[in-house]
Amino acid sequence: MVVHLFRRKDGGGAARSVAPTVAPDERIYAIGDVHGRYDLLIPLLKRLHDDARLFSDQRRPRFVFLGDVIDRGEESRLVLDALSALTADPTDDMVLLLGNHEAALLAFLRDPVAGAAWLEFGGLQTLASLGISAPRSWTDPAEKIRVRDALGARLAPYASLFERFRLYLRSGDVVFCHAGLDPGKPVDAQDETALTWGHPRFLVDTPVPDVRIVHGHFDAADPVSRPGRICVDTGAYYSGVLTAVRLDAGEAFLSVRAGSNGA
Repeated sequence: MVVHLFRRKDGGGAARSVAPTVAPDERIYAIGDVHGRYDLLIPLLKRLHDDARLFSDQRRPRFVFLGDVIDRGEESRLVLDALSALTADPTDDMVLLLGNHEAALLAFLRDPVAGAAWLEFGGLQTLASLGISAPRSWTDPAEKIRVRDALGARLAPYASLFERFRLYLRSGDVVFCHAGLDPGKPVDAQDETALTWGHPRFLVDTPVPDVRIVHGHFDAADPVSRPGRICVDTGAYYSGVLTAVRLDAGEAFLSVRAGSNGA
């Protein structure tokens, strides 16, 4: 889907009594917005793997990144390196979901003038982590093209990683995405904008009957658990807290905090 960029210079229904759960053979760890916090990502992954080893049932662990792994924080390149290694390991079942920051980066690669807004809401930090200087002029299109070409070259080793990004994952009656969805459309008919940027009618307790949505994007001091949605974005890039949720027959939140082994 995106390799060439790097080479360039469910319906209504009555509420049911049983809460939506993931597939009976899966135990899913959904990880909130990393935003370049490699220092938090590594200890959180260790904690999740340690947690998964506590279970002796037949559920297999899956690790789902809810998008926005890059930007804002200072170590996006190291995050990309870590995700490249993790996704290459066949012993780990890793799923990468597209966030609005990844979508904005790809838009900048397609058109560095029209997509230049990415630079101003986290892109500059990603450029710095990759050793790319910021535009010397914000009004000169040639400077934005220069930055785009340098970014494409630096991201070429990660082309296969970016190919893995998908818009959503469904397990049982739980849907994982970055920012939510349009409650007026079936899950399989959602558009990228709603899934990556959100929808004005999404932030309610039960946006879609009979389905639970697990998402990030809407940062808060604590994870949010509602009957129809869970949000695990705890603002890692500024709070120093990175959070995941474990979903099987129930739910549990696991976090790490900067300067400690867990929270």
